[in-house]
Amino acid sequence: MREALSAGAAPTCFSIQKGKSTRQSTEDKAKGTFHEVKGKVKEKVGRAMNNPDLETEGQVEKIGGRVQKKIGQVEKVLGE
Repeated sequence: MREALSAGAAPTCFSIQKGKSTRQSTEDKAKGTFHEVKGKVKEKVGRAMNNPDLETEGQVEKIGGRVQKKIGQVEKVLGE
């Protein structure tokens, strides 16, 4: 173990934890962006087809996507 540390290798436990939190925050941001775009599409289609239920569903999904994206950004800043 000492030889590996002196050779410049990082301890495995730190690398895994850091990669896990970064991956999770990136995943949350990506999913949030997906839901935000999907919500915008539903909202526009609902408006074009004069379907208030679909329009409302799109608005809700868009807001949910924004929240999830923000959670990913906060996780990245906090490193959790």
